[in-house]
Amino acid sequence: MIREDFLHYLWKFQFFTHKKLLTTDDKPIQIYKAGEHNINAGPDFFNAKVSIDHQLWAGNVEIHVKSSDWYLHQHEKDSSYDNVILHVVWQHDVDIYRKNNSVVPTFELQKFTSQSLLLNYHKLFSKKSKYIHCENDISKVDNFVLNNWLEKLYIEKLVYKSNLILELLLQSNNDWESVLFKLLAKNFGLKVNGEAFLNLANSFDFSILRKEQNKLQNIEALLFGQAGLLQEDHKGRYFKDLKKEYQFLSLKYGLAPLFKNQFQFFRLRPNNFPTIRIAQLANLYFVQKNLFSKILDRKNLKDYYAILANGTSEFWKTHYNFSSISKRSNKSLTKPFIDLLLINTIIPLLFVYDKKSGKLDEEKLFDLIKHIKPENNNIIREFSNLNINAKNAFETQALLYLKSEYCEKHLCMQCSIGNVLLRKNKEFRIEKATDLSEN
Repeated sequence: MIREDFLHYLWKFQFFTHKKLLTTDDKPIQIYKAGEHNINAGPDFFNAKVSIDHQLWAGNVEIHVKSSDWYLHQHEKDSSYDNVILHVVWQHDVDIYRKNNSVVPTFELQKFTSQSLLLNYHKLFSKKSKYIHCENDISKVDNFVLNNWLEKLYIEKLVYKSNLILELLLQSNNDWESVLFKLLAKNFGLKVNGEAFLNLANSFDFSILRKEQNKLQNIEALLFGQAGLLQEDHKGRYFKDLKKEYQFLSLKYGLAPLFKNQFQFFRLRPNNFPTIRIAQLANLYFVQKNLFSKILDRKNLKDYYAILANGTSEFWKTHYNFSSISKRSNKSLTKPFIDLLLINTIIPLLFVYDKKSGKLDEEKLFDLIKHIKPENNNIIREFSNLNINAKNAFETQALLYLKSEYCEKHLCMQCSIGNVLLRKNKEFRIEKATDLSEN
């Protein structure tokens, strides 16, 4: 089964023989310009230049698996398709008519496509694959191609993560300290409670935390209170003091708590309980004033570990919740957890800050993340089973993005790995389209 994105790929890069090209009614074709690929609504390629039967045409190109797909998609009712000069299809099964009853010229790609390219395509999209389409061949791809692609993927991921940062900057009137707090809060919550922690950070103005930052109990009261975790009654002086302090803060600043059930405890390890992560976040902001400014001054990974290494107040060293006493432990942030904060918060934030400041040094950020140990999760282990062994967090981040944004979306045509595998052992000569203005 041929997919339409494969036909887009063939047309965009002109990966077919250009000798004696003919329309379905045997009129000669010469392609001068394939056009600009359109990923939005409307024809698939804009501003193409094609000679049909020795007449030069400038306009749009529409691509389908079958000619009849034109009617299936109801293009005959859409005026944006009136300027289509060529209908490119894999299989021609019906003529397409314009409003003036003239036939839209049709070019049937399968007659001009290399059999080796077609075989590579069918092999790549074989239903036998269990994890990703190229699982049998990805390890054979040249390291230079793979490494360059991973670098591009990591940059793409940073740009993708920039969207939330830019949105938070807009909401906070470019308060970088506020944005850092919200991003840290989100990532303290990890995947299970990330959105709940972000909601917590968004539930009050960061200026309130700044004002209360000199007293740890006030920060804890603010965060636990806003999280809705002080609404129940528990015995013990610590809980009662927090609740009393939060009542005062809520009156002072006009605060309203979130619903408690936003935070999940079920199936979490005790060290990941929302109560522990909130206590660690509160302690971090008590110990480290002007945290964003300090992060900007760090020079290497060791410096970041030093500034982010953090524990909890005394109560939480013997508790995982407000009611039960547990064996004493410091509950300091572990290096793997700090690594996650660096990967998901610090480095993306530095990327946006440097970019907006006009002093982006990608190699400096790459060097930082390349010194972080590779992540260990199911996706990375599956790639390792395919002999793609990540050496650091830079590569694991790129592989995670590859899997979610390309492999799972079947975008092999837009992937450097897929392109290499499609074009290997090709038996045809690629002739690039050339604009007439260059001749």
